[in-house]
Amino acid sequence: MTMKHAPSGAFFVAVAMWLSPQAHAELTIEISQRLDSAIPVEVAQFDGFQVAENIGAIIRQDLDRSGDLRAVAPALQATDPEDPANMVAVRGSPDLRVSGQVSRVPDGRYRFQYRLYHAARGETLLTESLLAGSGRWREVAHLISDRIYHKITGFKGIFSTRLLFVQEYRQGKRARYRLAMSDADGRRQVTVLDSDEPVMAPSWAPNARQIAYVSFESGRAGVYVHDLGSRQRQLVSEGQGIASAPAWSPDGRRLALSLSRDGNPEVYVLSLATRELQRVTQHPAIDTEPRWSPDGQSLYFTSDRGGAPQIYKVPVAGGEPKRVTFSGRFNARCDLSPDGTRLAVVHEGRGGYQIAVQDLRNGIMDDITQTPLDGSPSFAPNGRQLIYSTRVGNRHLLAISSVDGRFNMRLPPLEGLVREPAWSPFLQ
Repeated sequence: MTMKHAPSGAFFVAVAMWLSPQAHAELTIEISQRLDSAIPVEVAQFDGFQVAENIGAIIRQDLDRSGDLRAVAPALQATDPEDPANMVAVRGSPDLRVSGQVSRVPDGRYRFQYRLYHAARGETLLTESLLAGSGRWREVAHLISDRIYHKITGFKGIFSTRLLFVQEYRQGKRARYRLAMSDADGRRQVTVLDSDEPVMAPSWAPNARQIAYVSFESGRAGVYVHDLGSRQRQLVSEGQGIASAPAWSPDGRRLALSLSRDGNPEVYVLSLATRELQRVTQHPAIDTEPRWSPDGQSLYFTSDRGGAPQIYKVPVAGGEPKRVTFSGRFNARCDLSPDGTRLAVVHEGRGGYQIAVQDLRNGIMDDITQTPLDGSPSFAPNGRQLIYSTRVGNRHLLAISSVDGRFNMRLPPLEGLVREPAWSPFLQ
């Protein structure tokens, strides 16, 4: 099918693959629970030429939100009471220290130099010099944060990744629906799609350059594939029944989705190149919300074939599904960790619906949230955290938790109802 622009019922805002610092209200993350074992790291303000925001401050905020690190500003004291400007670091400051500077080069670009230093050992652990154009300082700061985090913890940083989520808001007396995208820290939010009909179930392609989602703009649920760079998209489920819950295969060539072609929702796999459909499940129950295993050989999905929603696993090539979740009477809307060892679900627990994580190696499931109405868990690409939607009082917002539930933070509410977050893969 030929790529096409949005019809009149939807409006696109120009979105470059590398986002520009514009659009709607920004998200500010508030940490509500911190790990006692977080490693302290001192991050100084960057010296030299000052861009719109200090790079050191952005890096400090990034590292502090990782859960594994506790970033602090340098603690200074005056060495001469007559000269308060003469300051030195306070004894007892963290051994790990980050410093840097920014300079402008003749062609108008900026040079960003930084160093990660271990004070006790007197050793430079990491140093680098980066060049970037005007207006890209936040990308550089996130990249530096990624490299520092990886050096300290051994895990890839997720600060250069993106978040995708849905907002339902009011325009006069009418409801409108916005598919929005932001940096991993919630900044630089832009609108991908704004529609007067519902939009739901956004999903990232493995290359982080395309997304899929469900839109009702034609009067029925249809799955669209949207290229973020060209701002073009295509309807891929036309004439194939009511479609929902698209999920990209690890190779980016197929979508798993739920289709009601015969009046009953079943799991299918759609080839994006040939539009050939392969039916995976066949049961009078509702089979929906498929997710791929990292090796692309299996699908995890929600089904009520046992009398209540639970997670099942089935080979993509077909076969008898096997039940995966047994803790509690309701487990749905799953997501798999990138390494395939953990399953995050919406779990009916004490006092409502929480996010739980099940270790697929031993079957043990643990609740990691305590709020009464949580949904749509999505793993970060390094598997260390996940984002989910939650309701606190009358506020609908997004929150982030470590996979063990020991570190939690909330994104303050945006306009309207915020739901269905999806964390991007690593950018390629």
